[in-house]
Amino acid sequence: MPQRRVITGRSQEPRQRFAEELRTLRAGSGMSLRQLGERLGWDWSLFGKMEKGETLGSPEVVQALDTHYGTPGLLLALWELAAGDHTQFRERYRRYMALEANAVSLWHFAVSVLPGLLQTPGYAREVLAAGGMKGKELEQQVEARMGRRELLEGEDAPPFRTILSEAVLRTPLRDAGEWRGQLEHVVELAERPNVTMQVLPLNAGLHGLMNATVMFLRLVDGRTVAYMENGYQGDLIEENVSVERLQRAYDATRDLALSPAESRKFVLAMLEEAPCGPST
Repeated sequence: MPQRRVITGRSQEPRQRFAEELRTLRAGSGMSLRQLGERLGWDWSLFGKMEKGETLGSPEVVQALDTHYGTPGLLLALWELAAGDHTQFRERYRRYMALEANAVSLWHFAVSVLPGLLQTPGYAREVLAAGGMKGKELEQQVEARMGRRELLEGEDAPPFRTILSEAVLRTPLRDAGEWRGQLEHVVELAERPNVTMQVLPLNAGLHGLMNATVMFLRLVDGRTVAYMENGYQGDLIEENVSVERLQRAYDATRDLALSPAESRKFVLAMLEEAPCGPST
């Protein structure tokens, strides 16, 4: 069978197609991002991020854009396809992504790297590049990871707790400006009512989660599953006994961590120590 011919020449990936459509419609309207923000009553930088594929925005924003551009339902339909597209992630993550998107609460321990839900584009790009990604694949994975952050946004966002090993905050990016931006982002997220952030100091000593990062998901059916990963692979754990064992290790580790208030002060202190100028 001959390969299907692409008619429009536009991206066949839902997230990229959504961003392309936004750019095309605004270009056709002749409006700047700032003018669009003033017209619709949202921060213009949000529309810029949506057009770059860094975020999808909320359904309310997309509906307002549909009304503004006279495309009733078109953008919202593209948004729904983009939001539900798990093929943007590598195969081993896809089942986990589907569960994460519908979790009613999440809790996490980071042993060496910030969780994807807290990462800025600059941080995600450097982490993924260190793992060997480059070129188009790297940019696609950065875009996909930024899309995950929307899980923590909005009034109905699920509760999320993260415990960050001090080592995570002692490992800066090569770009000092990007690193400061990442620390500022962590502080900002920790102020959200649905986010609880704790720091596990190095002097807490040995603990049961020293060798791996783990995320727990409470699902709508009441089950809890865990996703455990190291730098080379990840495993979705659904068996009750194994999940319970990991949960006990997590609870013991949380008892060693600083309180949320103390943790916020810790990150702010790290931010004060971070260099302001570009890295050399």
